[in-house]
Amino acid sequence: MKRILFVFAVAFTCLAPAHAALHIQSWTLVDGAKVLFVENHSIPVLDISVEFDAGARRDPQGKSGLAALTNAMLARGVHEATAPMAEPAMTEAQISDAFADIAAQRGGGAGTDRAGATLRTLASSAERDAAVSLLARILAQPSFPENFLERDKARMIASIKEDETKPESIASKAFWKLMYGTHPYGDHETVESVGSITRNDLVAFHGAHYVANRAVIAIIGDVTRAEADKLAQQLTLRLPQGAPLPPMQQVEIAPAREDWIPHPASQAHIFTGMPAIARGDSDYFPLMVGNYTLGGGGFVSRLTREVREKRGLSYSVYSYFNPLAQPGPFEAGLQTQKEQTDEALKVVRDTIAAFLRDGPTPQELQAAKDNLIGGFALRIDNNRKILDNIAAIGFYNLPLDYLDTWTSKVAKVTIPDIKAAFHRKIALDRMSTVVVGKAK
Repeated sequence: MKRILFVFAVAFTCLAPAHAALHIQSWTLVDGAKVLFVENHSIPVLDISVEFDAGARRDPQGKSGLAALTNAMLARGVHEATAPMAEPAMTEAQISDAFADIAAQRGGGAGTDRAGATLRTLASSAERDAAVSLLARILAQPSFPENFLERDKARMIASIKEDETKPESIASKAFWKLMYGTHPYGDHETVESVGSITRNDLVAFHGAHYVANRAVIAIIGDVTRAEADKLAQQLTLRLPQGAPLPPMQQVEIAPAREDWIPHPASQAHIFTGMPAIARGDSDYFPLMVGNYTLGGGGFVSRLTREVREKRGLSYSVYSYFNPLAQPGPFEAGLQTQKEQTDEALKVVRDTIAAFLRDGPTPQELQAAKDNLIGGFALRIDNNRKILDNIAAIGFYNLPLDYLDTWTSKVAKVTIPDIKAAFHRKIALDRMSTVVVGKAK
């Protein structure tokens, strides 16, 4: 599955107390862009993200990798702009130098659902205005130079070929394909799909998806609400209005399937799971708290106890939920010696079955709550993390008080809540399994 991570600069520490309520202000610009803003005058820095529904799930059939390439090439050059804002063309080197001259840092990337760009700049008006203006041009006026496209395609193809030798990458791609079938979540870049992408494809994808009325702008830092509004308008001023996107194919949950793929690696890589939960689902908190006990709590989880400590079948074993715009997966995974594959997989399945039947004990539930609530401060202890959180709140239409109520919602989870949520989302007879390293 195409899961290209966003690349961000290291954030300065936010000096506000981590447990203090985050006052997220939100409004919609005239052009339809959504803005989320947290005012923070602790340091003279501004962090901004601009995201669009332009992730890998929007790749056209046979063009997997287009979303990633489009995003990667935004800053390879920008067009000359004429009236009403006459602006010269810029090369990649000139763009990089312009950001460096004002001590600004640009990041971004394309993920499964969303794609966009980030900016960290000094909050002083001259520097921030120059940085925001340049970011706005990158988002709206990329030139997509042909020579850079060929270079970036070659890099992506080389990466794909390297991944095709790695058992974990092979397993991950096969696992998502097995779970999602013909849904875009099941697609991944191939040498052929990337090789077929043309500059015209990039221009068309950019024009359809990088549009003002679907922009989600998150801002945190040393500016006022009025200043944040002006900056947001500046970011979308050059962007066009976009036509409605076609509805996404629904995620269908298939019966359990298995794919055993031979590989010369010394260990077998095992993934098992199924599509389970979308962002904003009311089962999220019971599933998260319950999964801490099942496989998300590291050395205190049941999977670790059963697979590693009792039987020595694997050094590491885990499970997690990955909510997306459409139902994202529940996944459990581990590596084990090839001759132990059948036993390890049986133990994982038996452990999940026991958890579905019994849920956590009262002691396990309390330990999960204590850890999650106690560690919440680390989720919002700097501006970068806060920006990531409010960007997700905006993109996935989560409540504005999502972070303020997070710990209280964790505290309210009960054992019956966990058992009911797991039964609604997880069924052993629908969990797909991929094993790379051993033929069945």
